[in-house]
Amino acid sequence: MSWKKLLEPITQQTYYKALIEKVNNAYQLKTVYPSKIDLFHAFKITPFDQLSIVVLGQDPYHQPNQAMGLAFSVPKHVKIPPSLANIYKEMTEDVQCSLPTHGDLTGWAQQGVLLLNTILTVIEHQPMSHKNIGWERFTDDVIKALNSYEKPLVYLLWGNHARSKKHLIDVSKHLVLEASHPSPLGAHVSFHGCRHFSKANTFLISKGRRPINFSLLP
Repeated sequence: MSWKKLLEPITQQTYYKALIEKVNNAYQLKTVYPSKIDLFHAFKITPFDQLSIVVLGQDPYHQPNQAMGLAFSVPKHVKIPPSLANIYKEMTEDVQCSLPTHGDLTGWAQQGVLLLNTILTVIEHQPMSHKNIGWERFTDDVIKALNSYEKPLVYLLWGNHARSKKHLIDVSKHLVLEASHPSPLGAHVSFHGCRHFSKANTFLISKGRRPINFSLLP
């Protein structure tokens, strides 16, 4: 199995073809993030045979130079956004690693962490502007398809938008961890202290799988 084989039945559906047509038109008429070349970056950079954790985000960052096709991640030269800063705070307290100096989560993705927004595009300065154009159905189909993944996965569902996808996941096979969104508005509720990083690795180890090294130091 590969990403191509997993996604092919989804991308052949009529709704998906209509979705891509809408997205291509938006790229021509407006400023849309991430760049078109990074639209499916999460699938391209995460090795399918090493997939172990799925982090579900909402939609991409809508400010210039931030979105890079990986949920919560920004390029190294960009200031770390507040939500990611809260993720880092919880991570460093949980697994006792040093605080990263940049916001590029490529290092996680390359180890098998799928950083997937449930909506893959956004118009500049207009958060949730591509809600209900078809991305939710696409990512629902991806989540459902991953139920057949040959190894147990960990899902990190942060915030109500991500948590609404729980019913799509085979919880008898995969581990689902839920918390409030790491944004400054929600992090104080149940994100800080959730210990999802250590819990995820404990589960992976218990299933004979390699844990993730969350440290992003060189």
